[in-house]
Amino acid sequence: MDVPSKKEMVREMFDDISPRYDLLNHLLSFGIDRIWRRKLVNLLGSRNPETVLDVATGTGDLAIAISKLNPHKIVGIDISEKMLEIGRRKLVDEGLNEIISLVKADAENIPFANDSFDAITVAFGVRNYEDLEKGLTEMHRVLRPGGIMLILEFSHPPSFPVKQFYSYYSRYMIPLLGRFISGNKMAYNYLPESVAAFPSGEQFLEILQKPGMKNTRQISLSMGIASIYVAEK
Repeated sequence: MDVPSKKEMVREMFDDISPRYDLLNHLLSFGIDRIWRRKLVNLLGSRNPETVLDVATGTGDLAIAISKLNPHKIVGIDISEKMLEIGRRKLVDEGLNEIISLVKADAENIPFANDSFDAITVAFGVRNYEDLEKGLTEMHRVLRPGGIMLILEFSHPPSFPVKQFYSYYSRYMIPLLGRFISGNKMAYNYLPESVAAFPSGEQFLEILQKPGMKNTRQISLSMGIASIYVAEK
């Protein structure tokens, strides 16, 4: 039997949990994920982007939040069609169809021309890339010179007691609650495993610079539970 690729596994997993994804996002983070997204949007607001690409957009939460900045156009891409279907219904409810479009596409093969966007964002998506460096290279390619990239991702809290609490919560409570609410046995085991394996902090900044990104920096959130990585082309 062929073993599915990480990309296929991730797509199937997010298709399966899509009906409960938003609920679980807010529940398992105690609503703090909304605060983290607002921080990213505030950082982006100082750049006044006219065109924004939101990669691994999921159900469109970050794209919708970015719409408050009144850009000319936001495009969200994701490999999970069922997540996008939910996002499109949210756009109808919010009256944002003219500003935001959601497209099924692969972050490692972005279907847009070089230098297409003023800004690129990703929230909790880069650790799901099958080939991280390829995905970042593609994001660099479609970002215009002088444009900004903002990546929101879980990180590794360095200090007691947050480090110990987060380790316990992510290892035991997230899989238990996620499995109970979503009905998917694998998805919420994958979450803490993918966070633990992700090269956060300085290690990720070094990878981010490989395609040519510059002025890279990390902004730590909630005592290191998450980070926003900022980079420019």
